Amino acid sequence: MRDVCVIGLGLIGGSVLRAAARAGRTVWGATASTSDAEAAVADGFDASTDVAGALRKAAATDALVVLAVPLTALRSVLTAVAEHAPDCLLTDVTSVKVPVRDSVRATAPSVTFVGGHPMAGSAESGWAASTSGLFDGAAWVLTVESDTDLAAWREVATLALDCGAHVVPLDAEVHDETAARISHLPHLLAAVLASIGAAGGPVAAALAAGSFTDGTRVAGTRPELVRAMTEGNRAALLPVLDEALGALGAARGSLASTGGLAATIDAGHTAARRVAEHRRANRTSRSVRLSASDARQALLAVGDRGGRITAFDGDVALAEVP
Repeated sequence: MRDVCVIGLGLIGGSVLRAAARAGRTVWGATASTSDAEAAVADGFDASTDVAGALRKAAATDALVVLAVPLTALRSVLTAVAEHAPDCLLTDVTSVKVPVRDSVRATAPSVTFVGGHPMAGSAESGWAASTSGLFDGAAWVLTVESDTDLAAWREVATLALDCGAHVVPLDAEVHDETAARISHLPHLLAAVLASIGAAGGPVAAALAAGSFTDGTRVAGTRPELVRAMTEGNRAALLPVLDEALGALGAARGSLASTGGLAATIDAGHTAARRVAEHRRANRTSRSVRLSASDARQALLAVGDRGGRITAFDGDVALAEVP
């Protein structure tokens, strides 16, 4: 198993470090946060604020480098990667993929890069919030592009599997459009719901129950992290936000004109059941030989159908597809 170097030791990066260590890998990390570095060391991990040193060690040992920094910090970290580990195998755990891919190509073009995004997290942040089991059972997107090195893709996918996740192969554009729908728009709606609820003052606080707390949970996430993911996915988020505004406008129009909200509420109920049914659907086994000429297309077909990679047998990816 490859060693793993994680740059950024917050909730996600710290959890990658912990999960990789749980799987038996040699791990170390670095972060700009002195408090996170000190907390990781106190928990027995090799961690520091020396990003350049961590990258030089990764270059010397041919380690897999995982970038777990906000999108706003990515360019400066990639500059360090290009200087200290220019030939490394690199992945990331950032919540958008097109901007990351483009930044890697512009700033560290000699690395072998596979974009990633584990679909797991919480409203907490920092090393103290990280756990070795954060990714257990979670989807972990790994991008497949026309120039993706599939041997490298398998290496990164193996790390994701070792961390307890299953792997969903997608191209960067599909990921970002989907993330806008199921992650970034919910963050915006949670912010709006929290603001409207809080405007009700102490009575609202006294009466708030499950529907409010469920709908606003992610509003507790650090604002700079939410801004980084939503603003960084502007191109994909804008049309999805327009869809949401259109649906709210239709609901408002219906309530004002007829007093009814059946169309909106029934459509939402049906959609929620459809998503739940897809998640429970029986799955069939598929396999993709990574050395085959159509391997990229076959991997993307698995992801586009909502399927997942669960294991490898040599260079064969074993998949489950609804």
